[in-house]
Parts: sequence; structure tokens; C-alpha cells
Amino acid sequence: MIIAQYFLEFLFYSFLGWVWESIYCTANEKKWADRGFLFGPICPIYGSCVVATSIIFSLIPQLSDPTFPIWGTFIICYLGSAVAEFGTSWVLEKRFHARWWDYSNLPLNIQGRICVPVSIAFGVAGVLVVKYLIPFVENVRTMFNPYVVIFASIVMAMILGADFALTEASLSALLKDVKDMHQQFNERAQGNYEKIASTSEAIKDAFEDLGRNQKRILKSLEKFVPDNKRFTKEIAESGEKLLKRIKNRL
Repeated sequence: MIIAQYFLEFLFYSFLGWVWESIYCTANEKKWADRGFLFGPICPIYGSCVVATSIIFSLIPQLSDPTFPIWGTFIICYLGSAVAEFGTSWVLEKRFHARWWDYSNLPLNIQGRICVPVSIAFGVAGVLVVKYLIPFVENVRTMFNPYVVIFASIVMAMILGADFALTEASLSALLKDVKDMHQQFNERAQGNYEKIASTSEAIKDAFEDLGRNQKRILKSLEKFVPDNKRFTKEIAESGEKLLKRIKNRL
């Protein structure tokens, strides 16, 4: 029962994270941005962090005590979000050679995976989540029949599993194509920089055959990280600029 409850809460918090990410990125980019790793409207990193926070605070009564200082809650959420962001970014990059966020242009960043300003923002948000959102959800939880919760969790688990499988297959195929195109671009440009323009046009044409979901995934990517180190930094940066131009074309 408790696992089913936490699973549904994970989906709920993940959905709220997707809403926040999409609104923020849409306002920042001045066009609709469907954020998220999966096809469905969720950002699992948000759900995982909030559920983990809920469990930790419930297991350690001192943390939930009204006398526990707000700055203590802030530090816990600050450090927790930094660890979660760094770990998630590292795993996704190793698996797919891509990043869904990159803080390289922000101050006090570590490998572009995390940075102090963003972690501070997550720390503040964490205080609000702990003080208001989690207690609200816990109160709402008692209103539902346990059997309804279990049935809903089973159905949603099946849907989420299918979403993961479809996303994995589509993303793997997409990034393989991107990697091949990026390598082709670098190989041609390595011998003659004047060939960049013609290669760029050929690669752009190849993206016309992408499916809708693959285009959505591509738009969500912040950076493609090639695993082939034999190209020069200048060539690799040229490939990144090419990828950005392709994304703008979609």
C-alpha cells in the first residue's frame, strides 16, 4: 500500500516538475518547449527528489519538527538537489551521449552539470515543498480508498513502463543518427573547412525524416556530447553549432 502511494505521488510530483520546466523554458525561449525525458508529461527527477525528501523527513522526526530551522531544510534540499542533478546528468550522458541541461555559461558550475545559483533556487523551492506541498499531499492521500490507490498505481506503472520502453528505443535510434551525422560532419570538416556548408545542408535534409516524438526529444536536448576524442576542439564546437542550427530548423 505504501509503495503504491509513493509511486502515485512520484508521478504527481513529476508532472508538476514537467509543468514548471515547460512554463519556464517556454517563457525563456519565447516558444512552446515540451520539456522532459519521456514522451509523457513528467520529469522523473522532480518526482524522485520530492519523494526521497518526503521519505527522509518522515523517517527522521527531528527534521519534521516545527522547531527545525528553515535554513537546515534549505541546506538539505540544496545538497540533495545538487547530488540528484549531477548524478542524473552523468548517467544520461554516459548512456546517451547527450545532456538535457547545461550550466556551463552560469557562474560557479561543476562540469556544467550543476551550479550554485540553480542549486540555491532548488533549495528555496525545497523549503516550500517541505513546508506546504508535502503536507498537503499527505492530507489528500487519506481521502482515497486503499484499493483504488493500488489499482491506479498498477495501471500507471504499466503506462510508465511502456513510456520508458518507447522512449529508450526512439532516443537510442535518434542519438545514433545524430552521432553518425556529427561524426560525418567532423570528418569532412577536418580535411577541409570549406565543406562544412555543404555537409550542413546534407545533414539538415536528413532530419526531415524524423518523427514527431524524435523532434520533440531533439528540441529538449541542450547538448550532444560525442564520445570520439580524436577530433579537435574547434571541430567539435562546429558540430555543436550545427546541431543548434538543426534544432532551430525543427
